[in-house]
Amino acid sequence: MARRKRRKTRVVITGISGRLGQLLTRRLHRLEDHEIIGIDRRFFRRRPKDVEHLRIDIRRKACEDLFRTKKIDVIYHLGLMHDPRRGSQEHHTWNILGTQRVFDYARRHGVPKVVLLSSTDVYGPQDDNPAFISEDAPLLGAQRFSQIRDLISVDMMAQSYFWKAPEIETVVLRPVHILGGVDNAMSNYLRLQRPPVIFGFDPMMQVIHEEDMVSAIHAAATPGLRGIYNVTGPDALPLRRLVGLAGKKPLEMPHVLAPTIARQAWMMRLLDAPAAELEYLRFAVTVDGSRAKQLLRLNPQYSAADSARAALRLGAWDAPSDAANQAEDSKGATAA
Repeated sequence: MARRKRRKTRVVITGISGRLGQLLTRRLHRLEDHEIIGIDRRFFRRRPKDVEHLRIDIRRKACEDLFRTKKIDVIYHLGLMHDPRRGSQEHHTWNILGTQRVFDYARRHGVPKVVLLSSTDVYGPQDDNPAFISEDAPLLGAQRFSQIRDLISVDMMAQSYFWKAPEIETVVLRPVHILGGVDNAMSNYLRLQRPPVIFGFDPMMQVIHEEDMVSAIHAAATPGLRGIYNVTGPDALPLRRLVGLAGKKPLEMPHVLAPTIARQAWMMRLLDAPAAELEYLRFAVTVDGSRAKQLLRLNPQYSAADSARAALRLGAWDAPSDAANQAEDSKGATAA
């Protein structure tokens, strides 16, 4: 008797057109037992032909039709908005309502696993932070940086499904600074000609290479795993050391003048981070990643130097950045 062919694992990746979404897609695509469906209004360059890409709004009815008509095994929810230049109302509706829709779809249509990408930014830079923050620490990020409020709300919403929908294996990943071709604050910071530092402050920093982060996201889908995980890379190192690994010379700024300079640079679009993020250049946010290393079996393959070079796109995958896709994004992503 012929052996019955096993059904492929069908996954949905929200934010598939972003850097991590594309890297995860290519990682899973190499596995013959995966079927990949992406949801993202943005264009996806160099998309593998057998990867389905739906350019729809995750909050709309057309998105639920996908979950109603196809049996989905895993949702990787990477499609959060982190652009500080977007309005707070847009952030709220996209991040909060979008995440709520994801869990509603999972609950109504029997998706057994949801993996949410959060951040260690939810803990917040504080002068009295412990040396290594555990997953059960309070989320204080919004005290100094109000734009983190939505991310904290999304993180806590996902946690509520631990008891609201215990049939869903919900995993919340809180990574340290991700470095590589990603379009985020720390990678963009290291790309500056003279990354600014605050005179008298040299906080310890934790970073992780984008490829190691993709390994963590993939590992989080392992059946049986649930809960919150701080995701770390190599050992922490001082900020000035990290800048040096990127081959840059830091620009020393006095603390009293830094906020004014940063606000002016923000308004002139010379910086992509608002002045409030200067707190990350003063105070450390170092976390305990032992739980992820033990249960997700993570073993970082890239050093801090590798990660710093990847932020400069030296030896990194040569796909265009998200910024390079903006023209394509505006050509007509469906709002159905």
